[in-house]
Amino acid sequence: MHQRTDRAVREKPFGAPLLDAVPRQPGPGRPVAPGPAAPPPPPARRVRRWPRLLPTPAGTPFTFGYLMVLVATSLFMEFADPATVAAVLRESSTDVAHLGETPLLVLAASALWVVGGLTSPVVFVLALVLTALERRIGGWRTAAVFVLGHVVATLATEIPVGISVVAGHLPESSLHRLDYGISFGLMASVGALTGLFTPLVRTLVLGGLGVMLAIDLVDLSSPLTDWGHPLALLFGIACWPLLRRAGAVREAVTRGGRPGVRRSGAR
Repeated sequence: MHQRTDRAVREKPFGAPLLDAVPRQPGPGRPVAPGPAAPPPPPARRVRRWPRLLPTPAGTPFTFGYLMVLVATSLFMEFADPATVAAVLRESSTDVAHLGETPLLVLAASALWVVGGLTSPVVFVLALVLTALERRIGGWRTAAVFVLGHVVATLATEIPVGISVVAGHLPESSLHRLDYGISFGLMASVGALTGLFTPLVRTLVLGGLGVMLAIDLVDLSSPLTDWGHPLALLFGIACWPLLRRAGAVREAVTRGGRPGVRRSGAR
């Protein structure tokens, strides 16, 4: 009787049904089989991005606080005595007479009122624009764009009126007019925000705004307002280089990196 050698035993295939069910571990010279692709993010995670379009006290303190002020002043306009409301609005007007007497007061006060109150769609647009801008460049820079756009457009439209009155081209009644609202600051913020868009979206937004502003200039139903809007928009566009740099710095700080330096593995 012949005995089988150890070599013959080793060469005989060994069947182990339980062990065959266990996946083989990677070893030297043995390729690792690619695993299944990661599943796409659940819809709930994508839905969470939508609340970022709305202002919050912690995420966008400037936008949230400013909107609360506008809500308060709009409620005052709605429910206060009409004679008192009219008097307050007259004292808040940025006409030439008030700008010559109390410029800082009326420039600040005129931006606290919304023409049409809370029912105006301007309030909704303002909330979206300021929220998006503040989340990209921060509260202080957003406030600076809004305030400076409001001030620059107001002075650029009111000073020529004063000069025209002195030159005799306009009557003295032009020095006293009701002028208040947030539209100049909003238009400057829109112009600044478009600089952070992709080229296609930026072209579409600016093209639509350009058509609207051109129609207003042709009608010229309110000359100072119709000229002030494109001036405020141009001011916001002029802020693009500074705001793009500020947005890049803010994003790098948020991610824990440094501006202008790519992190390893990033593309």
